[in-house]
Amino acid sequence: MFKSRCLTAVLFAAMAVFTLAFTASPNQASADEINRSEIEKIVKDYLLQNPEVIAEALTELDRRQKEAEEAARVAALADSADVLFNSTRQVVLGNPQGDVTMVEFFDYNCGYCKRAHGDIVKLIDEMPNLRVVLKEFPVLGQASVEAAQVAIAVNTVAPDKYSEFHEALLLQRGRANKASSMQAAIGVGISEDAVNNAINSDIAGQTIEEVYTLANRLGLTGTPSYVIGDEVIMGAVGYDDLRKKLVAMESCGETTC
Repeated sequence: MFKSRCLTAVLFAAMAVFTLAFTASPNQASADEINRSEIEKIVKDYLLQNPEVIAEALTELDRRQKEAEEAARVAALADSADVLFNSTRQVVLGNPQGDVTMVEFFDYNCGYCKRAHGDIVKLIDEMPNLRVVLKEFPVLGQASVEAAQVAIAVNTVAPDKYSEFHEALLLQRGRANKASSMQAAIGVGISEDAVNNAINSDIAGQTIEEVYTLANRLGLTGTPSYVIGDEVIMGAVGYDDLRKKLVAMESCGETTC
């Protein structure tokens, strides 16, 4: 579908160029004297004889779209910096006063997030100046929403127990949902009534809505996704890449020095 739209755009652009070419010189027939079918035939013949033009046009279009998307993300980061890095609804692991911050958008049912958890733990252990902000971003169905609601409730009623709960739920076998999340909460010493009361207060719904809005501004569609400095990183890039960017941030304030 994307390529079809791009080819159509290339065709119209080529037609425009040829129309201008015909009207640019008084020695050429005027645009009124050339009907659409004749122009299309000229364009088609030209593209068949020079197919590399289509490939070049699509490559350039893709480059410009990615450039525009990245510019939009940078602008969104600047506009959303406060809620991204300092929301009162978020969870902070590592050093709360750390000078280097990494934001992670995650889903408790995301297999890549489960594997990335070890990377996050290792980075926190190795980098005492690292501040990790967690954003509940349930994108894998209703079960994920339920797990996020319980997690937010846990952070509301017992923030000191969130880290233990988070690891237990993220690394458990099977699908995370309300029942399994509640079991994890009870397992770290939080009462079911306290969790349900927090959920019913709608703090969970407000928090998830805040994250959805933020993710939409940043163009995030899946988990895990990270933000380090003014760079948005999509996908489980792994420990080495994350550490390299974090060390650069610590050294020069950019993800690449």
